[in-house]
Amino acid sequence: MALKSSCSLTQSELQDFIKENDVKFIRLSFVDLEGVHKNISVMADEFSRVINQGLVFDGSLSAFGAENCDLKLFPDISTLHILPWRPQHGRVARFFCDVRKFDGGYAMFDVRSILRNAVNRLKEKDLSVSVGIGSEFYLFRLDQDGFPTREVHDRAGYFDIAPLDKGENVRREICLTLEEMGIRPLASHHEKGPGQNEINFVSTGALSACDNQIIFKSVVKAAASRNGLFASFLPKPLADKNGNGLTVDFKLFRNEEPVFGENNDKTALSFAAGILNRAEEMCLLFNSIPNSFARLKGGDCAKEVSFSESGNRNAFMRLAVKNNAKRLELRSVDGACNIYIVVALALLAGLEGIEKEESLPSETYLPESFSAAIEAAEKGEFLRRALGEEFVSHYIRLKKDLNDAFLQNPKAIEEAAFAKF
Repeated sequence: MALKSSCSLTQSELQDFIKENDVKFIRLSFVDLEGVHKNISVMADEFSRVINQGLVFDGSLSAFGAENCDLKLFPDISTLHILPWRPQHGRVARFFCDVRKFDGGYAMFDVRSILRNAVNRLKEKDLSVSVGIGSEFYLFRLDQDGFPTREVHDRAGYFDIAPLDKGENVRREICLTLEEMGIRPLASHHEKGPGQNEINFVSTGALSACDNQIIFKSVVKAAASRNGLFASFLPKPLADKNGNGLTVDFKLFRNEEPVFGENNDKTALSFAAGILNRAEEMCLLFNSIPNSFARLKGGDCAKEVSFSESGNRNAFMRLAVKNNAKRLELRSVDGACNIYIVVALALLAGLEGIEKEESLPSETYLPESFSAAIEAAEKGEFLRRALGEEFVSHYIRLKKDLNDAFLQNPKAIEEAAFAKF
């Protein structure tokens, strides 16, 4: 269940809710620099102290390592969810947390605060945004010891139905669980690849959309495990099959009026141009592991940085109409990304495009390899304006280390990525 009005509750009312619902464990969640969901559990009796003082953790042992110091988790009480799949007695609740330094300032790599700042930058221009995310994933069978294999759950294809589609009940369980948590799926279906599935979501605010995507991935993993399966969001888990994409839809508003309307104004096209003109240097953040480029090379996304107003699904970005609303759809992203950083960068790039009244670019192409993406990011100036020099330098160092390890032992890095994503 979700506490939908939690943002308006006092600390005392929140404590009452926890007691009345027999919550015994509180999971404090955050997302590291790689986009991986992390958490630590505290007993419910400790929650009042955590709200007021934060929970200390060792920042040097995570992808926040460049901080090289202790950091604190502060729960965002508007993000409370009861985990439906945990026991009904001694329940488990979860909050997303802000990551702060001891002086109270946000940690440099706190991706939720980075996205929050991007949304506030838009507000300064009387702009707001609604974000919808669609995510593909594969379901694989487990071996006799419970470890994931590359044997797909079924042999169905695009929009197939049961009994050929064996993921139908798993998707149903995922959607019902998400609804119970207050998250609204829009549609679900079997995708092109054997054992591949997709679930789309109703558009919402940028921060809540990204929070929901992290919750979605954890629900998918949990539901798959309960059904004796393994869910993978890896960009290209099977070399000769469809890759896992992640589409991000943007509906932009000025004073609550849609910018992408019947006749797109200069603002709409400049927003799109801002993203397209910076696509090359943002590629490393959108496609953040070596396996990402197996997907791009496989033709699952246009290599050409192209824009389509006609809804061409092969475009890097397109204007699409869903539920009678026009939106900008970014199609190059994959499931290994840090979704908060992706959305923040897209918003800031689009905003720069608006501020500079940019036009849609002539034909350009995405980097063809992970190494080339690192080089493009290192040369780019926009990333440093958007994320800061220290953030970008640390991120690129991490990716260079990953690339070196991949070149030395590609099989080991691929297997680690399969388990991780």
